[in-house]
Amino acid sequence: MPTKAASKAGKGAELDAALGFLKKKGTKATRDGMARYAIPSDKAFGVPVGVIRGYAKKIGKNHELSLALWKSGEYEARMLACFVDEPARVTPAQMDAWARAFDNWAICDTACFHLFDRTPHAMKKVVAWAPRRDEFVRRAAFALLASLTVHDKSLPDTAFEKGLALIERFSTDERNFVKKSVNWALRSIGKRNAALHRAALAVAGRLAKSPAAAPRWVGKDALRELESASVVRRLAARAKR
Repeated sequence: MPTKAASKAGKGAELDAALGFLKKKGTKATRDGMARYAIPSDKAFGVPVGVIRGYAKKIGKNHELSLALWKSGEYEARMLACFVDEPARVTPAQMDAWARAFDNWAICDTACFHLFDRTPHAMKKVVAWAPRRDEFVRRAAFALLASLTVHDKSLPDTAFEKGLALIERFSTDERNFVKKSVNWALRSIGKRNAALHRAALAVAGRLAKSPAAAPRWVGKDALRELESASVVRRLAARAKR
């Protein structure tokens, strides 16, 4: 059985190897291009996300490594942390700590879509984070809600009906990254099944008539997709299965 010192040394070597790989794969061109997507590059190597995902598959799931990668503070290390962490070992406290550290939409959405939505705490965090004033914590609430529509087949419609209430309540937030996540969640819920499609259309219809700009945009944009022929056909075909 390895000693604690040996185990710690092994974890340190894994972290050093991961950081070394990311640094090697980074380019100035990629780093310079991050600004076009509103992603800070001051703590970034400049590694494409496809390369990060490929490396994550190679090294496999590793909760301890994920925590160490996140602690490093490097952008790509934190992205890698989202891909290699073990959802069953993610705690509510970890989710809160990571959410407080979100400083851009990409790391927020990656954590929600590839990790947080696979934990048993996901819906509770949607409810807890939505009222928070921090821009990326609130975005995380709705990015997580949207992610759950895709990845959690066990959730009942009532959970997403509560999500629609949150969408309507916080649709007035005019901040771009919040507004877009609210819209994403509304469209995603409306595509889950026929019953939720009707419920989402009702919410989108009310928001589209709002005198305020933010909810009006959320509603009108959602209606364009949810009323499209492709979505209607897809839901009809799914109902026949």
